[in-house]
Amino acid sequence: MSDIFSVLQSAYASQSLNPAATAGKYVPVQASDYQGTWRGTYPSAQGAGTPFTFTISNVSGFKAQVKYQSGSTVQYQNVLIKNGSFRIGDTQFTLASSGTAQIKNVLTSPIDGSLSVETGEATQSAV
Repeated sequence: MSDIFSVLQSAYASQSLNPAATAGKYVPVQASDYQGTWRGTYPSAQGAGTPFTFTISNVSGFKAQVKYQSGSTVQYQNVLIKNGSFRIGDTQFTLASSGTAQIKNVLTSPIDGSLSVETGEATQSAV
């Protein structure tokens, strides 16, 4: 039993929290930097890739409404934008530059429950 606790303790100790990512206040963002439709593809080991779409609307201050779609997954959520990024479900959207964003999606293996991260790039459609 003590082996289980030592494994859990070492896992918690090895996880570093990044206070810089959560520090600071929410500040208003430029709506045109986020608003619109963003499209991209997650890379795939088979080479086909999985397409995804973000539809961001009603950007006001640091708040926005987001629809995320990838495959059969469709999520709607009101989000708060901080440090150029926001989360919707298990997916993080980070504005990289004007018209380009980095997307990270956490996947859980149905076989062993292990976690992996897919990273893709999205481009903003002309508004």
